Amino acid sequence: MNTLSIDFLEKVYTVQKEKSLHGKWITYKDIENLFSKYKSHFEVKQIGTSEENRPIQQLKIGKGTKKVLLWSQMHGNESTGTRALFDLFNCFIHDSGNVFSKVLEECTLVFIPMLNPDGSQAFTRVNANQVDLNRDAVDRIAKESKLLRQVLENFNPQFCFNLHDQRTIFNVEGTKKPATISFLAPSEEITRALTKGRIETMDVIVSMNNMLQNVIPNHVGRYTDEFYPTATGDNFQKLGYNTILIESGHYPNDYDREETRKYTFFSILQGIHHIAISSSFNNYKTYFKIPNNDKMFYDVIHRYPNSENDAAYQYEDKIIDDKLVSKLNKVEEKSLKSKIGHSEIVFENKNI
Repeated sequence: MNTLSIDFLEKVYTVQKEKSLHGKWITYKDIENLFSKYKSHFEVKQIGTSEENRPIQQLKIGKGTKKVLLWSQMHGNESTGTRALFDLFNCFIHDSGNVFSKVLEECTLVFIPMLNPDGSQAFTRVNANQVDLNRDAVDRIAKESKLLRQVLENFNPQFCFNLHDQRTIFNVEGTKKPATISFLAPSEEITRALTKGRIETMDVIVSMNNMLQNVIPNHVGRYTDEFYPTATGDNFQKLGYNTILIESGHYPNDYDREETRKYTFFSILQGIHHIAISSSFNNYKTYFKIPNNDKMFYDVIHRYPNSENDAAYQYEDKIIDDKLVSKLNKVEEKSLKSKIGHSEIVFENKNI
């Protein structure tokens, strides 16, 4: 299995990172002026609008027979994948080497870099009508869900990349490491059978995990493959479109997810390059050796004498006066000996 070198990935990322995008709150206004610079290399077009009539854009590039569809921010407050996609776009327009030319020779890539611009503006998971697009794959109540399905059926991809962010609570099972990147090959039905599509999806995830273990060992987890009947990935997998879920999580001292952004970029590039150079996709068994996600972390823990009345806090992000504000809320008050805080404060005075 061909794994891209970390030196190459670090170098190309440093040069091509889209520096105009930074931080967790990324809205359509942040990206709308970027599309013009890609028109010389990509086919760029508006494919529809959101419930509040914000534009939804698509970029298409490549001439190969292997079709890959990638989308981000179907949850508006999950922007790490969006930033990583724009980093990747820069690589394609700046002649970044043989890896990219090989991808474009073998693949045709379609990107929707912000599926839910209303939720992105409000920094919410849901769209303007309070619909979770990732649970709307069957009813397709939302305009955005209808649009994604239309693109899927018209393009008919072999592989899809569904890009999300996950909460800071997750660690990699069996370790005290946060789950910086987690993967999932969604199930097609309740028995979680190993279908041909799931095997092919797992094969691509194995290639991404192999690469990440060279740069962030023990920071990669595996999301639960419990079948969700209304979820996007599960339904696309069921329909025959191999869907790779990437969950961008926490890295130490990285609440803006800029380090995680880099590893998300690494993962996407490794994944599409692997698809480009592979003639078969059946190397799946080590997928099950990726540890599960576990829930060991809180953002902050206050520890008190005897640890019987420790206090755990989680950040809540809100838009206040047109700024993203993070507020700590107390969520637990009990013995937390089995838990870890990304930050911990130890009080020695029992009267505090």
